[in-house]
Amino acid sequence: MSSKKQLSGEDKFNDYYGLIYGQRWEKIKTAFLKETEPQNLEGPLIQPYYMDKASVLAARCLPVREGDTVLDMCAAPGGKTLVLAMKLNGTGKLVSNDRSQPRRVRLSNVIKDCLPEALRANITITGHDSATWSLYEKDVYDSILLDAPCSSERHVLNDSQALSIWGTGRPKSLAIRQFAMLCAALDAVKPGGFILYSTCSINPGENTAVIEKLLRKRPNRVEVREPNYEEISLSGCLTIEKLPFGSIIMPDTSDGAGPLYFCLLRRLS
Repeated sequence: MSSKKQLSGEDKFNDYYGLIYGQRWEKIKTAFLKETEPQNLEGPLIQPYYMDKASVLAARCLPVREGDTVLDMCAAPGGKTLVLAMKLNGTGKLVSNDRSQPRRVRLSNVIKDCLPEALRANITITGHDSATWSLYEKDVYDSILLDAPCSSERHVLNDSQALSIWGTGRPKSLAIRQFAMLCAALDAVKPGGFILYSTCSINPGENTAVIEKLLRKRPNRVEVREPNYEEISLSGCLTIEKLPFGSIIMPDTSDGAGPLYFCLLRRLS
């Protein structure tokens, strides 16, 4: 009796994403394995801070006005918090949250090292579980950025240990938690307020499917909005691919930037 060959984590990974992206998967993999060129974040910073160009764009898509109350739900390492802080320009309130204590230390250092005192005085760092946020605060924030923990396929492909243990159950479990976080954000934002949901995953189950589920489970409470790109400084190398819900920037078409999925939502009631 012959036994069926056990697939390695790498084989499972390639089969899984090959089914989703077909022939394009080889181009995506090649782009993932190349070194990226992060962008120096422009603004009144004490010292330079470099981050992926696609991440900068996504953070800037969240409507934030001076005087707003803003929440960065999963803030570490801190680049997107810097973007939001510069938008607020020292006004209003910015809550920068991360559940992990070591990541909060890094977040705190980024804020302290990069932002002048006038732009960080309105920032509070917290360590709450984003998925249960609405148990404590509801209808509080003008805007919320939820850059959710995700499969991060680029990291997996460049980490032999992570690749060796990869399994199809991981994206499924992440999608469940992402949806819980997004529901909490919907309750925590004010009616009429905005949520920017983003991931660095290329998995539709963690991106468009999470948004579709929210629209189905929370009918008449939220709508998808198109970001106002005229107010955002776009890098010429970024190609924004429109999806059924939201958009994605892929490294194989954006000179290595990304991947970054993002979807702007507005709470209706």
